[in-house]
Amino acid sequence: MTDRTPLPHRALPRRALLGGVSGLGALALAANARAQTGRPGLIGAKDIAEAGFIFGLPIVMNYAVMYQFIIDRSSSQWKAPFNGLYNDAHVFTPADTAVPTPNSDTPYSMAWLDLRAEPMVVSIPAVDPKRYLSAQIIDASTYNIGYLGSRTTGSAAVSAVIAGPGWQGTAPAGMKLVRSASQFVFVIFRTQLFDAADMPNVQAVQAGFKVRPLSAVTGAAAPPPAPAISWPRIDDELAKKHFFEYLDFALQFITAQPNEADIRAQLARIGVGGSPGANAGGSSLIDRLEIDVGLYEGNRAVEDAVANAGVGINGWRATEIPGSPEAYDGDWKLRAVAAKAGIYGNSTEEAAYPFTRTDVAGNSIDCTSKAYTITFPADALPPVNAFWSVTMYDGKNQLLVANPINRYLINAPMLPNLKRNADGSLTLYIQHSSPGAERESNWLPAPAGPVYLVMRLYWPKTEQPSLLPIGKGQWKPPAVKPA
Repeated sequence: MTDRTPLPHRALPRRALLGGVSGLGALALAANARAQTGRPGLIGAKDIAEAGFIFGLPIVMNYAVMYQFIIDRSSSQWKAPFNGLYNDAHVFTPADTAVPTPNSDTPYSMAWLDLRAEPMVVSIPAVDPKRYLSAQIIDASTYNIGYLGSRTTGSAAVSAVIAGPGWQGTAPAGMKLVRSASQFVFVIFRTQLFDAADMPNVQAVQAGFKVRPLSAVTGAAAPPPAPAISWPRIDDELAKKHFFEYLDFALQFITAQPNEADIRAQLARIGVGGSPGANAGGSSLIDRLEIDVGLYEGNRAVEDAVANAGVGINGWRATEIPGSPEAYDGDWKLRAVAAKAGIYGNSTEEAAYPFTRTDVAGNSIDCTSKAYTITFPADALPPVNAFWSVTMYDGKNQLLVANPINRYLINAPMLPNLKRNADGSLTLYIQHSSPGAERESNWLPAPAGPVYLVMRLYWPKTEQPSLLPIGKGQWKPPAVKPA
């Protein structure tokens, strides 16, 4: 996602199979119907639907978020119109309960671009090199198609032309060019927040973000506006019942890539992404039975893959996010897993997110009556070019934890105020009550109950082969140990 941050992801629950039709009777009925119609047989249609769900899940999830953020102005999540800019200058606290696992490191700015009429120019200002900044550019398939900012373009001001499919022009001198296979693109800006008092400085950076039509930048005549679109309403229940209808609608705005030829051809056999007006997934009881079986199996395959994703070391787990279309290389299941685990997650080279609920012995971390420690050796702080953080969440709901010192994370900017051990190592104290005045500077307050911990490593170093997918470093996150 996500970077497991306050961007809502649309996990699609398992779809129940059609009731009222016995299994053997339905199979026989379906086989007979297929023999008469010449459409894919039961197993063939089921397999197409299963593969189609895995391929299409990120696309439908993306449409659901876009609908809430940009299209439905009555939504509590609405941010701004297309080609507008939304800045969120807010420090997340336990009072923020709308989205689990909120990120208190990098306040967000967002823009959803409509590239049908002409390209859009996205600009970020110059920043202090000590402040991490990124603009993540995401297409409608949830691929990360480009980045601006600290890792890729440095701390200087920079602009990029974001162009949709079919645009054959060139970017003005000094601007990057990012081409998208989709006509709608999401841009997420992340600006590092050093502490609560730093928010005015973050707002000053956000004031320098710009989103403009290319014609407004070059002085050329603006093209005619793109035609209006009748957007189908979507919510969780509608997405469950009409998954392939939404996928069929969304695919018209995404140019097929060469490695999609086979899956697109298979989907066309069940009315998805094919001729206009075709019934996506069919309309008869038999059609729906077959599609329901495939949806169920596809969703189960993704859920199982999410549950077993990532590499585990010292009780922590982390999942690599390839990000770009080239890095995914047609691995639709991996793309679906990345979307369902946290849609719009940064590519691994931009950020990594080890997480844990267990201690060194594999037992659940619970601070009802226990205390824990995390000790970083003197020469083994998280290997990053930007900064790192460890954030505390309530293990029951993954929300920030109210505490008497209003501290929800410990991060690299806090290092000057943290106490080191005699050997130079750094110990964090994970417990519900204060560890005492001498240790309170290193206290990460926990709930009186189960705990969920997330590390965020921005711009991880990439010098050596990876033991954990946090860039390419040999670093291992230290275990959480009972005190």
